[in-house]
Amino acid sequence: QVQVVESGGGLVQPGGSLRLSCAVSGSILSINGMSWYRQAPGKERELVASISSGGRTNYADSVKGRFTISRDNAKNTVLLQMNSLKPEDTAVYYCNANVRTMTLRSSDYWGQGTQVTVSS
Repeated sequence: QVQVVESGGGLVQPGGSLRLSCAVSGSILSINGMSWYRQAPGKERELVASISSGGRTNYADSVKGRFTISRDNAKNTVLLQMNSLKPEDTAVYYCNANVRTMTLRSSDYWGQGTQVTVSS
């Protein structure tokens, strides 16, 4: 079994910063890509940022230059540093990890989500 747990959401004023953290635990053999998605009310879930096992990153155009994704392979964690936050960044943020388990199969695992609200 694999668990994915996010933390770090909250309420912040426009222009402020937040850092989201995601920890993956359980019967892990290795973790491939790790990603952050978000879903705003009435909208579809969208990819915010991703990072490969080798550290290659990819960002949505809307967050380039403001958000930074990083990972600690030794701790099985992924971080999302969010700066210069805008009201349109308000959403539930989800962590996704593609995990190869002891069964030698790789699957996507999701966290429960953490709310980020940007408002004055």
